[in-house]
Amino acid sequence: MEIGGRIAVIFGGHGFIGSHLARELVASGKYVRVVSADIAPQPRFRSKGVEYIFCDVRSPIPADLAPGVTEIYNLAAVHVTPGPEDWEYYWTNVSGALNVTQYARLARVKTLLFTSSISVYGPSEDEISEFSDPNPESSYGKSKLLAEGIHQSWQLEEPRDRKLVIVRPAVVFGFQERGNFTRLARSLERRAFFYPGRRDTKKACGYVKDLVASLEFARRSEEMLTIYNFAFDEPVTTEGICAAFCRVANLPEPKFTIPISLILLGGLAFELLSKLGLKTPINRARVLKLFRSTNIVPKKLQSDGFVRQFDLVAALRDWRSQSPVGRFE
Repeated sequence: MEIGGRIAVIFGGHGFIGSHLARELVASGKYVRVVSADIAPQPRFRSKGVEYIFCDVRSPIPADLAPGVTEIYNLAAVHVTPGPEDWEYYWTNVSGALNVTQYARLARVKTLLFTSSISVYGPSEDEISEFSDPNPESSYGKSKLLAEGIHQSWQLEEPRDRKLVIVRPAVVFGFQERGNFTRLARSLERRAFFYPGRRDTKKACGYVKDLVASLEFARRSEEMLTIYNFAFDEPVTTEGICAAFCRVANLPEPKFTIPISLILLGGLAFELLSKLGLKTPINRARVLKLFRSTNIVPKKLQSDGFVRQFDLVAALRDWRSQSPVGRFE
C-alpha cells in the first residue's frame, strides 16, 4: 500500500510529454504537490493544481527546490534532430543528468524516472528490443545513452533503496505535440505529402496517454531498475500512419512516391538556401529520417502485461477530439 502525501518534481515538465504527465499526476489524487520545473516560459498547456517554476538543469539544482519531494521525473532534454549543434545535446542532456541525480542525492529522493529515447539504438530494418545492444548514430542518441549511465550510477549507489525507471520512447504523438506527427497532419491536409523513396518504412511510435500510463505501470513495479521501450506492439509503416490519419480526418490518401535521390538533391538545395539566409526545416538529414526504419518493439512491456488503451486509429481520434477546431492541434 502506498502512503499519501507524495510530491513530484518534473524537470522538463513544461514540454509536450511533461504537460500530459503533470495533468495525470494531479488527476490521480495521490499527490499533494506536482511541480513542473523548466526553462520554457510557458507550458504546452496549463493544468489546475500544477505549480510551474523556472529551473535550468544545466546548472546545479538547489536541494530546497521542492521540500519533501518523493519522486523525480527527468524529462528535460534537447531532443530536436536535426537542428542544434552537437555540443548542445551533451550540454543539456548529460549535464542535466548529472545535476538531476545530484539533486536526488541532496533531497534524499528514492524514486527517479528518466525519459531516454530509442535513438540509443540507431535506425534499423531489423527488429530491436531491450535485449539489443545500443548503437546510437546521432549526438542526440549518444548523449541520451550517456545520460542513462549517469542515472544508473545513481541507482547503483543504493541498489536496494533507490528505484530507477528508464523509458526509451519511440516517436510520441498527441495533443500539443507540435512535432513529426503534427507536421505530417498539416501536409496531408494540404494534399502536399508524398512518400520519400518508399512506403514501407517502419516507424515505431506511440500515444502520449499510453506513455504516461506506462510510466505509472513501471513505477509501481517491484523492480528497482527498469529499462523499457515504449511504442505500439507492432511498428507501423509510413503508409499505415498516413492511412490512419486519412481515415480519422476523412482525407484522401497520398498516392505518389518520389525517388530518394531526387529528394536528397532537393534537401541539399534547401540547405544551401539556409546558408544564404532563407531558413527552412527541410534538409537531407530530416529526409533520411523519413526513409530509414525504426523497428522497435516493447518486449518488456509486453512480458510484464502492460495493456495500452489506444491503437493508432483510436489514438488519432482521441487526439483530434481534444483539438478545439477539429484538427490535430
